[in-house]
Amino acid sequence: MLAVKETYLPSEKVLVADYLGLIPYDLALKLQKVLVQARAKGDIPDVLLLLQHPPVFTTGRFRGEEDIAVPQEFLSQQGLAVFHTERGGSITYHGPGQLVGYPILNLKENGLGVRQYIWRLEEVIIDLLLAFGIQGRRVAKYPGGVWAGDKKVCSIGINVSHYVTMHGFALNVSSDLRYFEYIRPCGLESKAMTSLSELLGHPVEVKSIIRSLLHSFSDTFGLEYERGDSKWLATPGVLSG
Repeated sequence: MLAVKETYLPSEKVLVADYLGLIPYDLALKLQKVLVQARAKGDIPDVLLLLQHPPVFTTGRFRGEEDIAVPQEFLSQQGLAVFHTERGGSITYHGPGQLVGYPILNLKENGLGVRQYIWRLEEVIIDLLLAFGIQGRRVAKYPGGVWAGDKKVCSIGINVSHYVTMHGFALNVSSDLRYFEYIRPCGLESKAMTSLSELLGHPVEVKSIIRSLLHSFSDTFGLEYERGDSKWLATPGVLSG
C-alpha cells in the first residue's frame, strides 16, 4: 500500500505534487497506472506528476496513426518510438522543453464531471499564460487544448477509470517544434503548434514555470498542494514488470 500521509483521509483536499525531471514515457505510464489503482482504493490523495519526456510520439485510444506524416522507417532511423495510449485525442509529440502534467485525481471526490475537469485543466494553462502576459484561449472546433492567437501551445488528452484520471496536459515551453513536422498533431498542420518561448521571443526553462503552474492548478481545483518526496519512481511495480 502507498502511504503519502499517515493521517490521510479522503475528505482532505490535498494535492501531492512532484517534478520528476526527464522520464522515459513507458516508465511514466507504469507509474501512472500504479498510482491510479492506489488512488481508486483511497490509499493516496490526489497527485500531480510534472515531468519531461525524451522525444516520443503518442496516439490516442481511437486514432492517431493516420496522422503520422512520415514513413515508419524514418521514425525508426531517428530512434522515435510511437506509443498507443488509452487517452482521448489523436497523435502528439512529447520531448525535452515540454512540461507534461499527469494529474491522478478522483473526480467524484472533487465534484467534477469529465467535461468540467478538462475545462479546468485548460483554465490552469490559460491562467499560467496570463501571468506571462499571453492571452490563452479555447477553440471550440478543437476541444482539449489551449491556443494563443492562431497557434496551439498546450494539448490535453485524458483517461478516466473508476472516477480517477490519468494522462493530462503537455505545455510546449521551449520544445523543439521541428518534431511536430513529422506528424499532424491532433489532426492539425505542424505549423499550428507554438511554444511559450516562441510566443515570448526568448528562451524559457521548464523548471522556471513550475511554481506558477502549481499555484494555478491549486487555485483552479481548490486543492492545497504540498511538494512530494521524489520517491514515486521507487513505487513497487514501476521499475519491474
